[in-house]
Amino acid sequence: MPVEITWWGHATCTVEDSGVRLLTDPLFARRLAHLRRRRGAPPPPEAAVADVTLVSHLHADHLHLPSLARLAPGTRLLVPRGALRAVPGLRRLDRLRLTEVAPGDRIDLGGLVVRVVQARHDGRRLPVGPHRAPALGYVVEGESRTYFAGDTGLFDEMADEVGPVDVALLPVGGWGPHLGEGHLDAGRAAEALARLRPGSAVPVHYGTFWPIGMDAVRPHEFHTPGTEFARLSAERAPEVRVHLLDQGESVRPQVAGYRSSPGDAPGGRGDDEGEGEAR
Repeated sequence: MPVEITWWGHATCTVEDSGVRLLTDPLFARRLAHLRRRRGAPPPPEAAVADVTLVSHLHADHLHLPSLARLAPGTRLLVPRGALRAVPGLRRLDRLRLTEVAPGDRIDLGGLVVRVVQARHDGRRLPVGPHRAPALGYVVEGESRTYFAGDTGLFDEMADEVGPVDVALLPVGGWGPHLGEGHLDAGRAAEALARLRPGSAVPVHYGTFWPIGMDAVRPHEFHTPGTEFARLSAERAPEVRVHLLDQGESVRPQVAGYRSSPGDAPGGRGDDEGEGEAR
């Protein structure tokens, strides 16, 4: 069975591979400070079901304590090294099996391995926070190899750091009209795809949260990053299939070694597989 990806909005995805269910950067809230969920309802309870949860960095829209508190007791939680010092509230989640990790670490989960890679992003909890922790990406190596980038900018060593992958989950937007350093917008994400050359890609981290009052001011900044990423990726990495998912939608990207079905043709939709359309 190939890997299955479900996008729950923002950077929250479920990755199912080799009988292991992983969850990335869970954010189940309707509102976070000045941000409100503007597309889709909060994920259903089954979204919080995972064997392992991966947290890419300490920003509150990626390490969200109330969302982590919804995980079942005994869930394995991987966080950047230094997170416990920078975010004391993590210590209250003593029902979870927490492990701090850093780039270069490999976590053996039995059916698969999670490899920790670097990301280029501000790792502090707050903009002026005194305690730093590395921003991370993760490569899940099971029957497939899936790269979850977290938040990152482009960097020269990206392809060597990540290595060959079958599926890339790449951030393509944000929660405001401007992205600073350490982020991928649609164009930079398409360039990352050209460097990584996976078989498939799923754009994430866009079209979910937006500052209060701004959805009526510059709506294109909120809605278009996914389709713009697909358009630019078709120019820069035409051999990579881009799956644009609705929130709560799943896809089983075709991976080398698996027999294709009619819905795997470019631009097709495999309803039997729950496959998001490449648009």
